Amino acid sequence: MSVQPVDRATIAADLERCREDLHALISGATRAQLGRRSRGTRWTNEQLLFHMVFGFLIVRRLLPIVRLVSRLPAPVGGGFASVLQRSRAPFHVVNYLGSCGGALVFNRTRLGWLCDRTIAALLARLHREPEMRLGRGMPFPTSWDPYFAAFMTLEDVYRYPARHYDHHRAQLTFGRTRL
Repeated sequence: MSVQPVDRATIAADLERCREDLHALISGATRAQLGRRSRGTRWTNEQLLFHMVFGFLIVRRLLPIVRLVSRLPAPVGGGFASVLQRSRAPFHVVNYLGSCGGALVFNRTRLGWLCDRTIAALLARLHREPEMRLGRGMPFPTSWDPYFAAFMTLEDVYRYPARHYDHHRAQLTFGRTRL
């Protein structure tokens, strides 16, 4: 059975597009715009920007977990996802408060650096990832994020942060409205 090649160039282009867009948003934003409430969330625009970058940070932590769990018997992955699914309430509290606190440290002056560093690490890892490994995956807690599927491969996980970014990008209440 042959492995279908993953379109790494498209994944890389999406990550780079998000990185460039974040820098444009940060450089063009005033303090007042960053302090304004975002659309459809309880976060300010600056907190939401941190949360958008946090999606890339999470992927760096998810990749080794997916690599490990994908090698274990299927019931282990299912059990792990089930435990995470049941912990959705505390997850959402931590997710919200973490972005509130994260924006205090990684504000407009540090957020671009964090994004650059994280995306560079993701791209380096993506290009080193063996093709067969990109097709391996594990069950995910679908209640944690609308872009988590019941089963996600490493390829899916690499694609996730750009989708997460784009979703939240539409909730910002400043900057240009289209990517």
